[in-house]
Amino acid sequence: MVDLSVEDGTLVLVLEGLDKLWAMKSRLEVPLANVSGVRADPEITGEKGHTGLKLTGARLGERLIAGSFRQDGGTVFWDVHDASKAIVIDLHDEHYARLIVEVEDPAAAVAKVEAALAS
Repeated sequence: MVDLSVEDGTLVLVLEGLDKLWAMKSRLEVPLANVSGVRADPEITGEKGHTGLKLTGARLGERLIAGSFRQDGGTVFWDVHDASKAIVIDLHDEHYARLIVEVEDPAAAVAKVEAALAS
């Protein structure tokens, strides 16, 4: 799971617990100017079988997918245990094309990012 915040025009994702180990990252920062969209997607694990080539991280069936994967011609960062809490953050002009992460409250996280993008 990640803790999502917006600080000075930057989207900040801090990985919690053992996810730091599984994903081989502890923190991601993206300028809001490079965020092209955000949405809750509880069906995203339907793509787990199609995550592409694992670059770094861990994948334990349906129970965990964390790390960087080469997918659809881009690099995608995953950190999902429970798909019902997953959000997808689409990016441009960044190393990652998408960030797919689990948050405590998907609706609140999406609203927070959308509000920051609107201001």
